[in-house]
Amino acid sequence: MKNRKTPMKEQSPESRRRNFEEVALGYTLEEAVAEAQRCLQCPTHPCVSGCPVGIDIPGFIRKLREGKLEESYRILKSYNNLPAVCGRVCPQEVQCESRCVVGKMKDSEPVAIGRLERFVADWAAENLEEDAKPLAGSKKEKVAVVGSGPAGLTAAADLAKMGYQVDVFEAFHKPGGVLVYGIPEFRLPKRIVEREVNYIKRLGVNFYLNTVVGKTVKVKELLSEYDAVFIGTGAGTPKFMGIPGTNLNGVYSANEFLTRVNLMKAYLFPEYDTPIRVGKRVAVIGAGNTAMDAARSALRLGAEKVYIVYRRTEREMPARREEYHHALEEGIEFLWLTLPIRYIGDANGNVEAVECVRMELKEADGSGRPRPVPIEGSNFILEVDMVIEAIGQGPNRVLLSEFPGLKLNEHGYIKADEDTGATSVKGVFAGGDIVTGAATVIKAMGAGKKAAQFIHSYLTGEWNPWQK
Repeated sequence: MKNRKTPMKEQSPESRRRNFEEVALGYTLEEAVAEAQRCLQCPTHPCVSGCPVGIDIPGFIRKLREGKLEESYRILKSYNNLPAVCGRVCPQEVQCESRCVVGKMKDSEPVAIGRLERFVADWAAENLEEDAKPLAGSKKEKVAVVGSGPAGLTAAADLAKMGYQVDVFEAFHKPGGVLVYGIPEFRLPKRIVEREVNYIKRLGVNFYLNTVVGKTVKVKELLSEYDAVFIGTGAGTPKFMGIPGTNLNGVYSANEFLTRVNLMKAYLFPEYDTPIRVGKRVAVIGAGNTAMDAARSALRLGAEKVYIVYRRTEREMPARREEYHHALEEGIEFLWLTLPIRYIGDANGNVEAVECVRMELKEADGSGRPRPVPIEGSNFILEVDMVIEAIGQGPNRVLLSEFPGLKLNEHGYIKADEDTGATSVKGVFAGGDIVTGAATVIKAMGAGKKAAQFIHSYLTGEWNPWQK
């Protein structure tokens, strides 16, 4: 048995740093089967326990290596409504693959579960006529889903499969949430998201776009017209450091920058009339996946030099290793143990530099990571003409402020039961980033899946946590 993963072909760094085409090119059938052969088919299935939606991983891999690709896909799709998405953006290395027995062996890598999921989903898109039949509406109860990100899409699809009429309300002009506004084309092509959403539409789910619940549609209407409500609005409100100079021209939140680039297709200007300012020297603050996406997008849009500025070290960086290595290959420069303390502007109010201070790590803070502390007298100036802050997002208050009786935690997120998604309001459930804060696509999907099961139990009268 090979002890290394079957390599996946990629665009060369020289080519991809100036285009938005997908970086990873996927497996061929021969490569996928070869990788599937590495799976030991463990009787205890430890990989499944690492998957938030509980995919029968050994099952779909077994059918793949037997050459029964349609059966492999059916297994995948029965657990995961968005397999082509998850195969591309889920952090398998800390979830299913981290539990893989093959990866526990000396000098061995785990089975490339994510790559195999992507292959099977892409094969099905090219070779199968999707047989999604309208399933929604056989039951009289109606469910409203607020937000069409990973949590909302998953809950909607699962509830439709159970026979409920599901209406999804989305504030943007396209469904997909963070999948369309946050993740760049080179990591997740929008046609993939559209393909998965179309499957959910064929189940009978209705989508109402450009609809802001709390404004366009009042919460009172929702509660009176629907038997249950699921809130999956995510965490899309940008956070800023609030240092001097934040209001200078050329200082962006990653949320605004990526929304313009991805959802509004600024990378195709002038074909799409969404202009975006990109500097020659760009500093991105933060080192999570969003920071990597922003930095690599700025590079592709023409920046000559892009820095990622992070107050801790590579070891504490929250981004996926794969995205980090891709960024390094593309020429992104990382300034570790560095903290911006003010932005400096020119006479016209445009950012022209960042004053930074060097940091050192002390004992762990509340996050469990070493606490960064400024080194006195280590200040220096970094000349840039654009800054993108990617230091996190918070909850959108438009809906929450309009929702009477909905309890929030100290950080402004919805208080919901971890196992069921039930909130303080009868018949209202919530899941994903609006409950946990910014997390992963697959964790949001797991929350949507759990909530759908308990919404069903609530609507059938089997379970009612609000009953006194």
